[in-house]
Amino acid sequence: MSSSLTCAKLTILTITGVTIQIIGLSLFVYGFFPVKPALSGVSGAESFRPPTCTPLHNQTDSDLPPHNLKSLYKELSGIAPFDRLVLMVIDGLPAEFVLGKDDKPPPKALMDAMPYTQSLLANGMAIGYHAKAAPPTVTMPRLKAMVSGAIGGFLDVAFNFNTQALLDDNLLGQFLKIGWKMVMFGDETWLKLFPGLFTRHDGVGSFFVKDTVQVDQNVSRHLGDELSRDDWDLMVLHYLGLDHVGHIGGRNSILMAPKLLEMDKVVKMIHTSVIAGQENGQGQTLLVVVSDHGMTYNGNHGGSSFEETDSLALFIGLRNHVSDYALYTLNTVYQVDVAPTLALLFGVPIPKNNVGVLLSGTFGSFTDDQQLKALELNSWQLLRLLQAQLPGLSCENSPCDGFSDDQGCRINKCSGNIENTICCLYLKATMLHSSWRLKDVSRPYSREDYSGIVAAYYEFLKTASEWLSRRVTDKPVNLLAFGVAAMMLSCLILLSLIFSFYKEVYNMKMQQCFDSKYSMHTWSLVETFVLGVILILVSLPVEASRSLFGLYKGNKKIAFQMCSIFVLIISGRTLRGWHQGGVNWTYLPDISKWLEKAGSNHVKSIQLVSGLLMISLCLFALSLSGSRRKISLAVGFSFLMFGLLVLQHIQKYQDNIFVSSNYNATLLVQIIFAGLGIATIGTFVAYPWLMPICISKICSSHHSFMSGSVPIEIQNEYPLLELKNSLYLIGWAYLFCWCLLQLLLQQPINALPMLLLFVQILASLIYASNGGVHHKQWVEIAALYYLGMAGHFALGNSNTLATIDVAGAFIGMSSYSTLLSGILMFIITYASPSFFLLSIVMYISVDTSYLVIPQKADSEHLLKNMLAFPCLVPLGVNSIILTAYTIVLLLMRNHLFVWSVFSPKYLYVCATTLCVYIGVSFVAATVIYSYLVLALRKRMQGFSSIDTR
Repeated sequence: MSSSLTCAKLTILTITGVTIQIIGLSLFVYGFFPVKPALSGVSGAESFRPPTCTPLHNQTDSDLPPHNLKSLYKELSGIAPFDRLVLMVIDGLPAEFVLGKDDKPPPKALMDAMPYTQSLLANGMAIGYHAKAAPPTVTMPRLKAMVSGAIGGFLDVAFNFNTQALLDDNLLGQFLKIGWKMVMFGDETWLKLFPGLFTRHDGVGSFFVKDTVQVDQNVSRHLGDELSRDDWDLMVLHYLGLDHVGHIGGRNSILMAPKLLEMDKVVKMIHTSVIAGQENGQGQTLLVVVSDHGMTYNGNHGGSSFEETDSLALFIGLRNHVSDYALYTLNTVYQVDVAPTLALLFGVPIPKNNVGVLLSGTFGSFTDDQQLKALELNSWQLLRLLQAQLPGLSCENSPCDGFSDDQGCRINKCSGNIENTICCLYLKATMLHSSWRLKDVSRPYSREDYSGIVAAYYEFLKTASEWLSRRVTDKPVNLLAFGVAAMMLSCLILLSLIFSFYKEVYNMKMQQCFDSKYSMHTWSLVETFVLGVILILVSLPVEASRSLFGLYKGNKKIAFQMCSIFVLIISGRTLRGWHQGGVNWTYLPDISKWLEKAGSNHVKSIQLVSGLLMISLCLFALSLSGSRRKISLAVGFSFLMFGLLVLQHIQKYQDNIFVSSNYNATLLVQIIFAGLGIATIGTFVAYPWLMPICISKICSSHHSFMSGSVPIEIQNEYPLLELKNSLYLIGWAYLFCWCLLQLLLQQPINALPMLLLFVQILASLIYASNGGVHHKQWVEIAALYYLGMAGHFALGNSNTLATIDVAGAFIGMSSYSTLLSGILMFIITYASPSFFLLSIVMYISVDTSYLVIPQKADSEHLLKNMLAFPCLVPLGVNSIILTAYTIVLLLMRNHLFVWSVFSPKYLYVCATTLCVYIGVSFVAATVIYSYLVLALRKRMQGFSSIDTR
């Protein structure tokens, strides 16, 4: 029987559909996640003058020597700046560790861990702020925000792993213009952002999270010498150890308090040196302690929860006259506010793209005129940025025109569109300030008048900053529409192929519907599932057992299928309760939290038992193989050896995970990685060449379905039985390798969920192997896909970036590698979907539905029957999900949570799409390669038999 949907046509259309999907997805991502536009150039002397209709370009700025430019800035600003700056970045430090939360001080254990810092706050010698960071809460974009005052694009989370030089206007560039000498010790991200800027530096890798000791010692060892020098103006210290402690052990790690104490000693060392320097006439030095982001209770970050965005900004050295601890520890500001504050404190222009606001309280020791001047300079800079982004604020048709000085003083309420509101607020502040400057001696202004001017400035600044921060870049509608259309077209192509092939298979099976052998018991997955639920929820256990016993006596296949359904239901419910996912439910109790409270010894015992059971189940599954015993035993022994090495690593080194490095542990893991890779690839490549080829009719009689549904001519010409045995062993190797990898890489608490996922796979394979040739293959493939996605969340993953396990991505690595750590991170995050996609190879080996073959079938027809549903169903289902979420994201593009909720979810959907592509490619490559090798060997053996005759 000829078919209109040939194998070549099916392949071409599938590749075409996937290609169109990739193009559409690329266009949509490019259009929806653009890099936010920035004004070119850098701020100069014009920053100290009010905005005018015709922009002033001070061409002499770049020609002035650094010391002259510094004097010019100081004269124009009217603010006496500090002389030197020490910027200490403690990576991942939540502000609540230092400042408390909800009007309450930090817990006593945390306060005791930082006694010197707490004494500075209590005595009014430091001012602390909860500096809210914008998502994504990863290091590189947060550093850029603090030095430029600008909020980057959402895809900066990807650039965080491959940092490029910062070309936008920033504080360090401004410092360089006035001749500052700068040194840096710590996170090498600074060296990538500012190449060639530091006169002395010692960078350390920021992603090798196993190191919690040496990474900070490399910074502190320079302190003694650098603090005694006077040849630098800015010293950047970026400590990574606390962030690494969080990644490994979470907020409650036993190493957290010692690490905080270590940081407190550094603060004390710097502050006492600063005091001594000031007494010796070395000038005014400001110590600023900041953090780039916070961390969740598990120690991760990247999302938008309070725990992740709660970063610290602590100013030590500002002379204030208030010693109220609560007043200076409960302020909530934004991280971008650090940039304009430091710029004005040191007398340099505010970076051109800054959206931050001057931090209240930092100018408490300055005169009233200097404080108002600082607010005025901040207002001028934001107004220039607004004029560049709001055409309604241009000087020609500015709504500011028409207001007089007298009107400005009488403005009480500003309303209307954003242009009118912003201009009204600006006028109100500037008019009040002008009146302050023109005050008459006989009519002095009171403190209430001064407070009114400050309040008016902050009302304008915060309104402007909020609008600029939330402003969504105009997206190219045509590009987005084309991307969505391409993904919808791809979805239609893939679904049409599934439907067309389903019709072909259905018609083929209908021709055999009068065969009583296959028409008596045609149970569908849905029917079996419903019956299983009824038996569990309604019937008593004894009655259920009797029913199953009766089914077993009447039809063993149905009984096996029913047992498989029971296993799936029970294991699925256990997995559902293992981790509470989602931001709204993550704090609810679950099995994993209960076990972690019981202690690490219990978790380790469960991990070892789960590993042993997983290895035992793998070996049992291998024993069911019908292939050559000696080869199977050799393959099984090799994987068993590496399995025992994994268990040895768990037993010997699991408790030592907090040490910075362990050569023996790293070497052992590298041996396991290499061994598993060689064993798996070797099985895939060599086994089709080594397994025996059978050409006699006796071989087919060993498989009842093949002997009855496949014509004898097809069995003699094509290696169907050999292919099933080959795929079984290769698929088994894939699953065994994946189990051992996950035992090694996953968190210890996830060992039992991995065992349950493997049990689900085995139950699904048992169900499929007893389904006969008339069951619905596409339903079972779809069920495997959805089980894989459910397992993704059962392993603790979610739709936020904070649940990505960074620590596991460095197991077995002696040095940082972006590529290798990225691969390991992907393997850990998508352990479950990849697990079930790889299981499709074994599914093909035990499935019998594709064995309904016409009399005149050829190789292309056989391959099409084997691969059509296993490849098309995951691609089709994923295309529906991808297209649906793309449309949702497009509709929610102006939603308040578009960057904190919808965008991270979409990144996960895109990564899932990549996972499906890789998994389907593995399945197709395995089947095609094995079939071609076996077909070649069978043909050659057939020719040999003819020659012998």
